[in-house]
Amino acid sequence: MKLAYLGPENSFSYQAANAVQTDEELIAFPSIPLCMDALKRKLVDYAIIPIENSLEGSVHASVDRLYEQNDYQVQAEIILPIHQQLIGYDGKNIQKILSHPQALAQCQKFLETNYPNVQLEAVQSTTAAIEAVVKHPKLKIAAIGSKQAARAYQVPIIAENIQDNAYNQTRFWILGKKDFTPTQLTFLEKRLTLYVTLPSNLPGALHKVLAAFAWRDINLSKIESRPQKTKLGEYFFIIDLEYTQDAKRYQYAIEELQVLGCQVQQIGIYPIYQLD
Repeated sequence: MKLAYLGPENSFSYQAANAVQTDEELIAFPSIPLCMDALKRKLVDYAIIPIENSLEGSVHASVDRLYEQNDYQVQAEIILPIHQQLIGYDGKNIQKILSHPQALAQCQKFLETNYPNVQLEAVQSTTAAIEAVVKHPKLKIAAIGSKQAARAYQVPIIAENIQDNAYNQTRFWILGKKDFTPTQLTFLEKRLTLYVTLPSNLPGALHKVLAAFAWRDINLSKIESRPQKTKLGEYFFIIDLEYTQDAKRYQYAIEELQVLGCQVQQIGIYPIYQLD
């Protein structure tokens, strides 16, 4: 079985993939859309992608690409603790700091306090940033990434755990067409994720959507809007629901939304696991 992840090796996506794989072959791709395209083209059996960070919110490249497809669903979620390190050869004369955009955002307070005048540059992944430091050791640059990557590339850690919050975590979704059950991870709960597009010219449409869940005692854990990328003012909603064994309650709620004129895309009913 082949599992696509956002590479290169030692990225946070690699750490999540490596934690859940059993007999899977891990294959790195340079971007989230390419991971998902590989799954669609059946080059891999599963893809693991970051979907949300506790500090910076949703990963839009993942959320938006899922809205455009109906080929696969979420089979499992992995919650990975994220600890960011400032990595480089010289911590005193840094002129540029590189990392993935999410990593830079997760360390905003540290960077503003300690390196307010240093240029920040976004790259494809945290590991790609460290690779740039390794390739250009004489340049006055540093990277933000994981301890694992720093050890793998043998680059010193200038400052440890520089993320803005000690409880920084990222949700990863495992996408595919068949069930995926990770081993040796802590099971938390099950969840159902829907993408809902409201009908136009329906007063109180969002209230009516939420009411369909509320009166059935279905608990929402998240709701977020994203632009449909059609024209200004048109959105779809990402709705995460706590999922119990009473499947008919959810089926009837979805049918009620469809009667209202909503377009409902079921992204998946999946278990959530915590990676220690």
